[in-house]
Formats: sequence, C-alpha cells, structure tokens
Amino acid sequence: MADLRIDTRGLKNFINQETLDSFTEELVKHQHALLDKTGKGNDFLGWITLPDEISDEMLTSIENDARFIARSADIYVVIGIGGSYLGARAVIEALQNNFASLLSNDHRGKPFVVYAGNNISEDYMADLLRILDQRDYALTVISKSGTTTEPAIAFRIIRRHLEEKYGKEEARKRIIAITDQSRGALKRLAMEEGYKTYVVPDDVGGRYSVLTPVGLLPIAVAGFDIRKLIDGAREMKQLVTTAKTLQENPAFHYVAARNALYRAGKPVEVMVNYQPSLNYITEWWKQLFGESEGKQNRGIFPAGVSFTTDLHSMGQYVQEGLRILFETVISVDQPHKNITVPREEDDADGLNFVAGKRLYQVNKEAESGTLLAHIDGGVPNIILSVPQINENILGQLIYFFEFSCALSGYVLDVNPFDQPGVEAYKKNMFALLGKPGFEKQTEELRERLK
Repeated sequence: MADLRIDTRGLKNFINQETLDSFTEELVKHQHALLDKTGKGNDFLGWITLPDEISDEMLTSIENDARFIARSADIYVVIGIGGSYLGARAVIEALQNNFASLLSNDHRGKPFVVYAGNNISEDYMADLLRILDQRDYALTVISKSGTTTEPAIAFRIIRRHLEEKYGKEEARKRIIAITDQSRGALKRLAMEEGYKTYVVPDDVGGRYSVLTPVGLLPIAVAGFDIRKLIDGAREMKQLVTTAKTLQENPAFHYVAARNALYRAGKPVEVMVNYQPSLNYITEWWKQLFGESEGKQNRGIFPAGVSFTTDLHSMGQYVQEGLRILFETVISVDQPHKNITVPREEDDADGLNFVAGKRLYQVNKEAESGTLLAHIDGGVPNIILSVPQINENILGQLIYFFEFSCALSGYVLDVNPFDQPGVEAYKKNMFALLGKPGFEKQTEELRERLK
C-alpha cells in the first residue's frame, strides 16, 4: 500500500472542490490513454510497466556489478546529463549521509559517487581529474547515442585518464556503458572494447529512466537497496494506474490541483523541501516536468527552494512578490536521527523556549508557520506527505511524479515524452564550434554576436 498522502486544504481560498472534481472524467480518459498507449508519445511508455517487468536476473546482475565496483574503487564516476544522472543522484543524495564526501570508505561502506558530463566546465573537469589521480575509481557512461556533447566529451577525457592510469586491459574492467541495445557510437565502442553494458530501453526516455539500469546501477553502487526502490514504485503503480477518483488516486489529485491553479493564473510551481538531502529530488522533478510540459508556449514553470534556508532569500519574494506561483511541499513526518536543543543558564540568545525540543519539532513548526504565512500572502499550497525517507518511499515518489507528469502533459495537450526545444542550443553550439556541415550557420551566428 502506498504511503504518500496529498493534502490540498491550502487551496481552499483559491480553488474550490467542484473545480478540482471537474478534472476527474478527463483524468480517467488520460489514464486509459497511457495504459492503452493511444495518446501522444505512445512509443515512449515503457516506463509505465518497468516496476512489474524488471527481472530478478537483471537486479542480481546490477547488484553483482555494484559489489565489484565497491571492491575495486573508492570513487565511482557517473557520466551523463539530464535524466541520465539526475534520477540516480536524487535517490543517492536523499539517502546518503549529508557529509558523505568527508567520510572514508571504511565509514561510508561504499564508493563515493561523483558526476561528470553534466557540464562543460574546464575547471570542474580539472578538479575531478586531480582527485582521480589520487584514488582508485571506476566509471559508468550513460548515453543512448554516445554523441551527446557533454557526456561524450567527459567520457573521452576520463576514459583516456583511466587507460593511462591502469592500462587498457584493467580500464576495460572498470568501465560499464549503459546505452542503446543495438546502435549508436557508444554501443559500437563498447562492443569493440568489450565493456560490460546495460540497455536503455528504446521506449523509455531519459527523464523517465531512473528505474532502469540508468538509475539502478549507480544507486546500488552507492550501497542502497534497489529492490526496495522497485517495490515502492510497484506499490505506487498499482494505485495510480487503477484508482479512478481524486480521493483515491494521489496522481489525479495532484494533477487536478496544479492544472486548476495554472488555469487560475498561477503558472509557476515551486517545489519546497525542508530537508537538504531532498535538493536533488527537486532537481530531478524540475527536469521531469520542465522538459515534459514546456512546449507550444504553455506549461507550468517548475522552480525549487530549500526551506528554511531559502526563507532568508527567496522567502521574501514568495511572501510578497508577483502572485503567479503556488507551492508543492514535500513534508517528511519523521527524520532518522534525534537531536535535542540544549538549555543554557544565561539564555543569552533567548532560545530557552525551545530547549528540550527536538530539531525535528522546530523544523516542523517552521514548516507549518511558513505554510500559513504563504497562504495568507496569496500563495496556494499543496502538501505531499511521506512517513520518512527510505528506498521504498523514494520509489513511490518517483513513480508518482512520473505518472503525474504524463497525465499533466495530456491535460495540457502536449506530448510529455519529447523535447524538441533542446536541439536549438545544440545547433548553435555546433555551428560556433565549427562542426562540419554548419558553415552557413557559423557565419550568421558570429555576425549576430558582434
């Protein structure tokens, strides 16, 4: 049974229940379109059945490779961009020690996961190579084509470093490629070099791929239970693909709420967390919804904040800026640790009124106080509550957001599984770099930049 709870009482001053309920018939239709594969982008719906279809053999293979990497590496480099790394990073950072980078392998228990190919910063790459000079490492490169600029450049550089450090034969054992089943530059190279490979299914797009080896291998290397993650996703799938009402189906409820607010003049959704470990859940959610919905001059703009930190920066804008936004809060019922505020005899800071209280309690009251203040300031709130953060709950959240995103895209009447706008910057970048075949564009762009 899924543990996620959705609370839309924070909408009552803005959207009535009748408006929310009016979405039900449309959402049932879109639910059927997804399950029957009759809607837009229906050739990219393989993610829907992933939790039920991933085999024990596949999970065992991933776990075995993770153990090999853990034995041979202090650092594990994940090379990918967008959905090829964000899902894994979201889960890993949600579950690991907040200061995992400062722990030794003995205390951490598993390799420390770092990321490359998600930017083209020369300083970032130089700093990474300096660390890799000093530590044993292995890498996974994730790309369907093998030609996406950022990860392809990173792989070219780090692969050369790996071969020079260990020799070609040992380097081959330390590289795993996650790529297309039969075609593409990375697939050809993997076959030529004899790299271990996993497949990105043809019918699963990058931002929906966290429950494939794309996400599961890095998560397993980091030491977390991928079977519990899959179990959580399976539980949520059972719920959101069958329930037919807003009261029973949290995906219906969430999609109705956010689209009702969008139609009422709230085009910006701010994802809020009160746990720094959830920052990359927000980053993954931003990519999932931004790349899926932002088309044809429509779509809800996904933004994110981490409270209470950002209450001292963005909090002012949320409270009193343009009334174009609403908040979705991921609320965690219980932390894993227990720390109590101590009492001071002189009470110089005036905080003895919280002495004896857990930090968790202080944080929860800050959350409640902020919720009320923002509602009073004209900002509707949706609350997504979970009991705690663990693999099962994260699996539920992942599938909940994926299914909600697909439904919401259909409500907006866009294809939530393509990303045609991503190509615009690439064409300009290729032209400016002098890629063969772009000579005419090169001249035009350089003239514009004068």
